[in-house]
Amino acid sequence: MDHTFVMRKISVPKIGIIVAAFRLCGGDLYAADSGHPTEIEHVVDEAIRLVMEENNVAGMAVAVTVPGKQYFFNYGVASKESGRKVNEDTIFEIGSVSKTFTATLAYYAQARGVLSLSDNASKYWPSLAGSSLDKVSLLDLGTYAAGGLPLQFPDEVNDHEKMIAYYRSWRPTYPVGTHRLYSNPSIGLFGYLVARSMGEPFKNLMEGKLFPMLGLSHTYITVPEDQMGNYAYGYSKDEKPIRVASGVLDSETYGVKTTAADMIRFVEANMDGVRLDETLQRAIAATHTGYFRVGDMTQGLGWEMYAYPTDLDRLLTGNSAQVIFKANEVSRVTPPSLSQQNVLINKTGSTNGFGAYIVFVPAKGIGIVMMANKNYPIPARVKAAYQILTALDSKSGLTSTH
Repeated sequence: MDHTFVMRKISVPKIGIIVAAFRLCGGDLYAADSGHPTEIEHVVDEAIRLVMEENNVAGMAVAVTVPGKQYFFNYGVASKESGRKVNEDTIFEIGSVSKTFTATLAYYAQARGVLSLSDNASKYWPSLAGSSLDKVSLLDLGTYAAGGLPLQFPDEVNDHEKMIAYYRSWRPTYPVGTHRLYSNPSIGLFGYLVARSMGEPFKNLMEGKLFPMLGLSHTYITVPEDQMGNYAYGYSKDEKPIRVASGVLDSETYGVKTTAADMIRFVEANMDGVRLDETLQRAIAATHTGYFRVGDMTQGLGWEMYAYPTDLDRLLTGNSAQVIFKANEVSRVTPPSLSQQNVLINKTGSTNGFGAYIVFVPAKGIGIVMMANKNYPIPARVKAAYQILTALDSKSGLTSTH
């Protein structure tokens, strides 16, 4: 399995130190700028090699940020057919991690006074007037609490007119705000309404405004032609090469494609956005507001959070099939808990051929990005990331060079 490693010092922008010539299984790794060993490579390598072997993953890009440094680990191939290796420029589909960008755009719109998340959905889309969604708030849509919108649209909802008809005919299963049912139609409609409030198509707002404001130069809704050579192929359950197909409200829910370098930058912005536009800083922080709890998991907008320190069992439960696929009664946080530092914030994302997991702890300045070209089981992602996180946060000094 091919494996490359890069370390960057954040204090020296855009300068990467390529660290080469080390063995996959074992030996010390020496950073080229200091001549001293770092153990972070061993921690990441141990966790990622195992998850790739057990789940037959062709390629992965992993990025780690610790106070003062970024580390990049590239494994395997972006395409089994061509043999093209994963590197920092490899573009992966991140599936539902895309929802965190939708959430950021929404709070940016609110911070600019364009909308209020307490507004009714029909304010921004009169077609919803008189429907069960007429008086549902944007926030209820964005936190999957609109009354039981399902995980996916029915197969027959495959264009705009059918989408309108679906929303107009939909009937809730639960009173609004009482249950969480993870739903693309719910947060997809949320993102669609945010874009309507801003007067531009969602894709244009992402690629023309939000991504550039965040400094993400290789993040896309539609991968441009000159970047297609960097776009990885995903692999289906039967190991066929695959990329995500277009669908209703796909951009708002699972449509982002990006690199490990861009995603770790986004993670750092979520932990410390002081270098960003002030309005965008406030918007990012607001996505960490906690609105209700399902067990030990607190639902933010896009992100899901846990009190830190936490244990693996709590993370696995919060990312379990029971929470992802079933309706769960919620316990409201009143008033909503504002952005906190001493929490673990995470989000999973999948398409048919890709699997991603993002986790970070603002109080520790530690963040992990894991992107693979296979939709491998979520528990395996959580376990691997937790193994890395706990090692980085241990008292062994792994977050510094000696």
